[in-house]
Amino acid sequence: MNYTYMVKCQDGSLYTGWTNHLEKRVQDHNAGKGAKYTKSRRPVTLVYYETYQTKEEAMKRECAIKKMKRKEKLKLVQHSQAVVI
Repeated sequence: MNYTYMVKCQDGSLYTGWTNHLEKRVQDHNAGKGAKYTKSRRPVTLVYYETYQTKEEAMKRECAIKKMKRKEKLKLVQHSQAVVI
């Protein structure tokens, strides 16, 4: 399974990415092994994710979400179910 996800950083900003192992990826972000962006904004909390069959679909959705305005991203988060991993 492939995932497109959003994490909320300690400073309140949102980071969007994709992975094929969601739990490990969030752990990596919090260990400072994730993206350069999140390294200085730890800890991060998973607030949203979507599942996809292929890497290409997940990457395409990641790109689409990254082009959204913050308001639109927050709307996605608010309308999703609570995320627990």
